[in-house]
Amino acid sequence: MSIKADKMTWKIGGTTILHGVSLEAQPGKMLGLLGPNGSGKTSLLRLLAGLKQPHAGQVLLDGTNLSAMGRRLVARRIAFVEQHAATNANLKVIDVVKLGRFPHRSMFSSWTPADDEAVESALTRAGMGEKRNQGWMSLSGGEKQRTHIARALAQSPSELILDEPTNHLDIQHQIGLMRLVAELPVTSIIAMHDLNHAAMFCDQLIVLQRGQVVASGQPEDVLTEHLLREVFAVDARIEASPYHSRPHIHYLR
Repeated sequence: MSIKADKMTWKIGGTTILHGVSLEAQPGKMLGLLGPNGSGKTSLLRLLAGLKQPHAGQVLLDGTNLSAMGRRLVARRIAFVEQHAATNANLKVIDVVKLGRFPHRSMFSSWTPADDEAVESALTRAGMGEKRNQGWMSLSGGEKQRTHIARALAQSPSELILDEPTNHLDIQHQIGLMRLVAELPVTSIIAMHDLNHAAMFCDQLIVLQRGQVVASGQPEDVLTEHLLREVFAVDARIEASPYHSRPHIHYLR
């Protein structure tokens, strides 16, 4: 078991954003979170990362309620890359990535070779090694996103949660990022809009609609023409790709 949500409900004021949501992310696998805008994807990810507390239900990490775990322990296990992550100070790229090591260090501990190794590996994997000394304010939107992903990787997490991480990336880096996450030896939960990318890379899918789970399972079982019409309001045809045998969606004009 890795991350499990058990009948979670979360509200803002009198409005229910998520109602009775249950899911389980399998260890070492990629779980894709799909749904139209406003379906509750970001709220669910923040609950799974321990940044918010559910009004009902619970989040379990290896069977332990997340709310009973210390923040440092949770931060050592779970890295979260937000959709619109910001860094106000004009730090160098390498200094932003180094922030990912904070959960592994005490107030009085010195920087170690293990910290250096984690940071260097993260920069390389995120494709930001050559820009390590570049200032944050000079980066493009895509480069900022890749830097935040490198920071998350430097955290050496067992679970990686990403909220639409391919936003602002060109197609080369979208595919590269999805390959990177798919190859990491971690449990990953990733919210995304590109259904073909979800089908191609994710092991399991969860579909949210109006704050409830309406479908879950393997991509070939979840992504149906009926679901695309009912949840995403699009007409499409689905067939197995000749390149990877996963479902491929052809949208109708």
